[in-house]
Amino acid sequence: MAGKAMAKDSVAGRSGAGRMARGLLIAVALLALSGCAETKQGQKSAVQGQARAVGGFKIGEPYQVKGVWYYPKEDFGYDETGLASWYGPGFHAETTANGETFDQNELTGAHKTLPLPSLVRVTNLENGRSIIVRINDRGPFVPGRIVDLSRRSAQLLGFEGQGSAKVRVAILPEESRAIAAAARAGQAGVSVADISPDGAPKPVAAPRAAVQIEGASPVARQVAERPAFDPSQTVAGATVDGRFLPAAVVADTPVRSNGRLYVQAGAFTVYDNANRLRARLSDLGTTRIDPTIVGNTQYFRVRIGPLSSVEAADSILNQVIEAGNNGARVIVD
Repeated sequence: MAGKAMAKDSVAGRSGAGRMARGLLIAVALLALSGCAETKQGQKSAVQGQARAVGGFKIGEPYQVKGVWYYPKEDFGYDETGLASWYGPGFHAETTANGETFDQNELTGAHKTLPLPSLVRVTNLENGRSIIVRINDRGPFVPGRIVDLSRRSAQLLGFEGQGSAKVRVAILPEESRAIAAAARAGQAGVSVADISPDGAPKPVAAPRAAVQIEGASPVARQVAERPAFDPSQTVAGATVDGRFLPAAVVADTPVRSNGRLYVQAGAFTVYDNANRLRARLSDLGTTRIDPTIVGNTQYFRVRIGPLSSVEAADSILNQVIEAGNNGARVIVD
């Protein structure tokens, strides 16, 4: 989604009678730098000193980016591996896809299809560091990346310098339902008590005429209501400006020492279809079919690898996509 660019400016001086001109240029440059610093400080203060936009709940319609279709949905069983990237300075204080204010120093992130907002656990499979992140944006749209994290998230996970990392992203179902309910309530201007445990507004029955049996005493009806789930019961964090924000808590998680990278070109319920794709991509490298059971359905996954590096995975992925397999992705196994 987000790119990071750095530029260096240089001013070449001339000799001789240009000394005074050089002095003027230096003075102007110092003034410009001072103004730039004041502007950046002003932007930072704008985020820190003002109430951030609360945003709302959003799933969204299917959308297309660079020829690839994405289908947002509520998926409270989401658990995938892949590559993470990060974004920050160029988007600081901008508006996220669900209307919140992006702060590169908060633990937030972007995902292509998960509900906004959601809470996910992101684990760096290279060093075992794990944090909770609030998903409030769409992206990343760089092939092979499954999540785009804020700069602070990348720092805590230990991959700010390298730019990407092998990760596992798993949604927290109950916590995600709870913050979705709060976001929906904020959108509608209603109390969280009027939201069902699954996040949807509580249905209201149509009024009916009272029926009274002669001689019978009215019986009081008691309805046990499920209390709203508070995500702070299970996740360290606090509600700020109407949003639950995870705290900067890093957990150490046992992981495999070397997660192997693959490009998954597709998954099929019919073996012959998978085998045809495997044969078509065999020139790109070691290609195989990995069967798996999801629910009660067997799938045959076509994979290329293992691959030696992120760069190698990116290269193979681009070739697989160019061959017409837009749903291909990088996984870690």
